[in-house]
Amino acid sequence: MQLTDCGPDAETWYDRAVVWRNRTLRLLDHVPVPIAVCALGGGIRIVNRALAAEFGLMTGQFHGRKILEFFTLRDSATLQTVTEAVRLHRRSQYPARVSWTSADGTERHGEMTAALVSDTPEETPDLLLTLRTLDEPPAAPAAPRAEVSPTEARILAAAARGATTAQIAKEIGLTTDGINYHLARLTRRWQVPNRTALVARAYATGVLMADVWPPEPARLD
Repeated sequence: MQLTDCGPDAETWYDRAVVWRNRTLRLLDHVPVPIAVCALGGGIRIVNRALAAEFGLMTGQFHGRKILEFFTLRDSATLQTVTEAVRLHRRSQYPARVSWTSADGTERHGEMTAALVSDTPEETPDLLLTLRTLDEPPAAPAAPRAEVSPTEARILAAAARGATTAQIAKEIGLTTDGINYHLARLTRRWQVPNRTALVARAYATGVLMADVWPPEPARLD
């Protein structure tokens, strides 16, 4: 039926519905939790950016596809539970274990909660799906121990205390040119821009002892 057949009130209602639909989509796209809205049969109506990002896709690429094309349901009884809930007009939430393959090819696991939503109990509901990832994030690899000489470690410790080149030279027993030579050599080796970055790298790689003041070199094996 054309809107022109329904009069101006119907057209106004339609315009307002479009505005609120677009607002809802923008809101969902700012929610960090992966969310999808599907028909009862699993046909995808809407996904937000967080869910699309799990598969490295754009949100529009989900249109017309089934949610179980992307997720493997590990709790087979959930479908029966949802079907029974629809028959009895229940509006609750139903969690299910799922797995999926992420954009980088990693097998992931999580819990998807399905909520039945509709304007009235008599209407066939849609499924509001929210995904919670259960995988533990991979531990960050430890920075490799930097290769430095005992002299270089002492120079870095003195630099971490804020000593000048002349003060470091007096402490270490070298000339200022010798100190500058070691600092320039470390800068090139570690590919950092300045003395501040050298000190930060020394702490990050375990050359200098953490939580110790004044700074001291870590024991070199």
